[in-house]
Amino acid sequence: MTHFDHIKAFAFDAYGTLFDVHSAVGEYREKIGGKADQLSALWRSKQLEYTWLRSLMGVHADFWQVTQDALDYTLDSHDIDDEDLRENLMNAYLRLACYPEVKNMLAELKDKGMRVTVLSNGSPDMLEAALQSSGLNHDFDAIFSVEEVGIYKPHPSVYQIACDYLKLKPEEICFQSSNAWDAAGAAQFGFKVVWINRFGQKRERLPKGADMELQSLEGLPGLVG
Repeated sequence: MTHFDHIKAFAFDAYGTLFDVHSAVGEYREKIGGKADQLSALWRSKQLEYTWLRSLMGVHADFWQVTQDALDYTLDSHDIDDEDLRENLMNAYLRLACYPEVKNMLAELKDKGMRVTVLSNGSPDMLEAALQSSGLNHDFDAIFSVEEVGIYKPHPSVYQIACDYLKLKPEEICFQSSNAWDAAGAAQFGFKVVWINRFGQKRERLPKGADMELQSLEGLPGLVG
C-alpha cells in the first residue's frame, strides 16, 4: 500500500462511480418492459461513444446534449416513439441513485484529512442536480466539470483541472472510476488510480492501468493512513 502514502486528495468520476447510471431506466422498467436492460446499456454506450467522437472531431456539446442525443438514438433503435417517456428518462438522469457506500466512505476520507472532489464529464447543472438529489451536495470540496476545458475524458486537459485547482502533483491525487478506459486515461496522466470494478469486467488492453482494483468504494479509505 506504500504507493498511496503521499496522497493528499481524492477525485471521483461521477457517472457509474458515485451514481448508478442504470437507475434512470430502472425507474421506468415496468413501462419499458423486457427491453429495459438492453435500452439502458445502449443508452450508456452511445453516451460515451458520442463524447469520444465529439472530442476527436473537435465539436463539443455539453453532457446534457450528448445524453439526449444518445437517448434519441437508443429509443429510435428500439422503435419507441414516446415523448413522455423520453422526458421522464432525461429528468430521471438528474436524480440517479447514489451507490450505498458513498456517503460513509466520503466521511471516512475527510476524517483522515483528505480533500475530496468530483472530476466528471457531466455539465455543472447535471452534477449539481445529482448531488443535491442524493444528499451529497455538501460532501465535496470542489466539483470539476469538463466544461472548463471543452473536451471530454480521457483527454489529459481534463485531469489537469484537478491539479491546477488543488495545486498538487498528479501523483498526489488518487482518482477513482468504474470506467476502465477512464482509469487508464487517468493513470496515463499520472494520477494514482483505483478502478472500481463493480461488475467484474475484464481489464482493458491499454497502455496504462489502475494501481488498485476494488469491487466498490467501501475499501477506499483503507488505502491511506
